[in-house]
Amino acid sequence: MSETTQNGESRDVEERIAQVAFDERGLTPVIVQQWDTREVLMLAWVDAEALRRTLTSGRATYWSRSRQEYWRKGDTSGHIQVVREARLDCDGDAVLLLVDQTGPACHTGTRTCFDTTDLGARDGAAA
Repeated sequence: MSETTQNGESRDVEERIAQVAFDERGLTPVIVQQWDTREVLMLAWVDAEALRRTLTSGRATYWSRSRQEYWRKGDTSGHIQVVREARLDCDGDAVLLLVDQTGPACHTGTRTCFDTTDLGARDGAAA
């Protein structure tokens, strides 16, 4: 059973956050995927507080590097991300967030942020 800290957060959440290797700015990247199809939706950034909010609320919260503020996905657009799973990569320096996305994930109005420019990589399977 998890112990509760003074501010009501469970100690196990704090222990999980302590495993994350945040960069010199206190941030780590989050790769966001649709939980059932594994479609890659977007890349965002979190600090420890944004990750804490995400893990404890069940709604994706990020740190906006441009606005220097927290934003919970969907609060203004209605295109919310309900968290289904959160995983840490093997080095501890990136988070994979599996979500149930309502509506478009991208601020441009598209389903995913990765459906625009094809960089024309050579198909290695054809080599």
